[in-house]
Amino acid sequence: MLITTYRFDFVIQALRTILPLAHPADTTLRYFFKNERIGSKERELVAETVFGVLRHRLFLEYACTGYPPSTEVPTPRRMALAYFLRFGGYNLREVEPLLKRGEKEWLTIVKGIKIETLPLSIQSEIPEWLVEKMGASYNDDDILTLGRSMQQVAPLDIRVNTLLAKREDVLQQLQAKNIEAFATPYSPIGIRIREKIPLNKDPLFTEGKIEVQDEGSQLLGFLLAPKRNDMVVDFCAGAGGKTLMLAAMMNSQGRLYAMDVSEKRLANLKPRLKRSGTSNIQPMLISHENDLKVKRLAGKIDRVLVDAPCSGLGTLRRNPDLKFRQSPESIKELTIKQSAILSSASRLLKRTGRLVYATCSILPEENQDIVQSFIEKNPDFVLLPAGEVLQKQKIPLDCNDFLELRPHIHGTDGFFAAILERI
Repeated sequence: MLITTYRFDFVIQALRTILPLAHPADTTLRYFFKNERIGSKERELVAETVFGVLRHRLFLEYACTGYPPSTEVPTPRRMALAYFLRFGGYNLREVEPLLKRGEKEWLTIVKGIKIETLPLSIQSEIPEWLVEKMGASYNDDDILTLGRSMQQVAPLDIRVNTLLAKREDVLQQLQAKNIEAFATPYSPIGIRIREKIPLNKDPLFTEGKIEVQDEGSQLLGFLLAPKRNDMVVDFCAGAGGKTLMLAAMMNSQGRLYAMDVSEKRLANLKPRLKRSGTSNIQPMLISHENDLKVKRLAGKIDRVLVDAPCSGLGTLRRNPDLKFRQSPESIKELTIKQSAILSSASRLLKRTGRLVYATCSILPEENQDIVQSFIEKNPDFVLLPAGEVLQKQKIPLDCNDFLELRPHIHGTDGFFAAILERI
């Protein structure tokens, strides 16, 4: 796409608005587009550049200020120009009409920077505090490989609503529209679309036959494996993507409670419920994990899904701003909350009931450490090997006690899950 001065001004304006990261980048960008009302080509360039700059921010800051970074704050203008040249697919001749005096010489230097000579945090695009934290569980090569995989743009995964459609039929319909789509390798009800396309007006979506859901998230449903007449709780339901999947797995029978502390998130579930054709879901607003509504269900539930609030560091392909919006302090606060939620949710289970604890984090302190601590304090719970549970459902995924997914290995977001059974 040709970058005119007019388009470049919008890019700078958007970066100036978003880079302080006072709010999630996607939310700020949505408001920016709402206020500016610019054309589709401009929107495409702005969105691509904003998220590209966030993915490669550490290198771009180095390119603009050196390492260690000087006290000078890199300008959105220079960050954008360095991004175009190094990662955006543009050459110096194409961006030259945008340049001010001295910028051509500077960009020539930027073009020649050898990234493999830079510190690990810049090569991997992972902040230094996080590299240090990951160093306890990952070696440098692992950190670099994982970091580079998180710099890629995630594909679009969708889940077929098995109450209303079959995967083969949906694939045929997508391919008939010249949409490059194929079956996901692990989830038997998933489809991967290579390029992000707007699906919200497609009949497949409006009729409830498909929902956008990462393949890793879909696998959580198969770990929980609810039966038709079970009583099930989705403890941190959010907008209900996994709730809808569980309802379909139960053939819309039994009872499924969608619990969340956010009224707004549960409200977003309502239009999805209407489309889905399910009738066994009961949204339930709770004030906290020890709400009286939760206590009333203690010992009555067959299956509990705890998709716990977490750092989201496994989703950096989609939300690159998260690595700058989290901190060691926020991780510590999250682990306290995760332990409390898991403890409360576990009380819902009947004997022989099953709980799946999951996060989209790559940090052991939010994952294995939480589960191991819980088991030590609760001897009436045992860990079921995730690999065996998936094997029984003929899902060809090689894993042991825990489900651990990584973009460079599995093509999914970074996910963790553990299966706990009350004995």
